[in-house]
Amino acid sequence: QVQLVESGGGLVQPGGSLRLSCAASGIMFRISNMHWYRQAPGKERELVATIMISGSTNYADSVKGRFTISRDNTKNTVYLQMNSLNPEDTAVYYCRTGGAWGQGTQVTVSS
Repeated sequence: QVQLVESGGGLVQPGGSLRLSCAASGIMFRISNMHWYRQAPGKERELVATIMISGSTNYADSVKGRFTISRDNTKNTVYLQMNSLNPEDTAVYYCRTGGAWGQGTQVTVSS
């Protein structure tokens, strides 16, 4: 059974940083592409970042240059480093691999 558990969300001031983590179990992590999504209130869920098995990455235009996705195959964990946060980044952030989703972690950017 695949389990994805996100952590690291919270309240941060504009311009601040957070690092999200997603710990995976029940999968062959090192051969799984991993994705971060987010969903803001009243909006569709959107893809934020992807890291492939090869380590190559892709980002939504809205986060390029500010967010970095990475993975640690020894810990079965994918990370999302978020810098220069602004109120538009406020959302629930989800981890996904294949058809499995985590429960989400809330990120709120507010002064």
